[in-house]
Amino acid sequence: MNKFLLLTGMLVLSATGSPAQMMDHATMNHDVAAQPASQSQPGAVPVEAGQSAYAALGEAVRILLADPQTDWSAVDVDALRSHLIDMDNVTLRATVSKSKLPNGAVFHVTGEGPVIGSIQRMTTSHFAQSDLGKPWTMHVKPTATGADVTVVSSDPADSAQIYGLGFFGILTMGSHHQPHHLMMARGMMHH
Repeated sequence: MNKFLLLTGMLVLSATGSPAQMMDHATMNHDVAAQPASQSQPGAVPVEAGQSAYAALGEAVRILLADPQTDWSAVDVDALRSHLIDMDNVTLRATVSKSKLPNGAVFHVTGEGPVIGSIQRMTTSHFAQSDLGKPWTMHVKPTATGADVTVVSSDPADSAQIYGLGFFGILTMGSHHQPHHLMMARGMMHH
């Protein structure tokens, strides 16, 4: 049986198997791993779920479970997972080139295979939101390899900011992401 102690932030293993066996997730004793550190085991206890999409799904599930008004017949956690895949594809696998405009920029977002669909879904949904906190106008034109996203301002002074933030910076703006994710998990919105 594998046992471990969390001492001053270090994972200390004691086991009879090889290091590979001790770290094998399939044979890990999850009951021991889930126990909080006692006062006799000083140190920090990890709080991260290990991967951002996994953590986002877990957060939505905890909210759904804690809400007695959750309509379980409508819940669709798989839809949120699909959206998180799109976010991952666009953030990590899309390629963006940009062109300056006097009052903004055009971002040419391209990809291959499933990344193309992710780009088109992400750009049409996220750039349709109006909560960027800026008086900017956005236009999305799907292309064969992704989308062209134009972002302009009525104030030419914003042009440098739009260009500097770039596609990915602007994509992260606004406060619609978290409520949007929970609405997907509740089955109230489709991406």
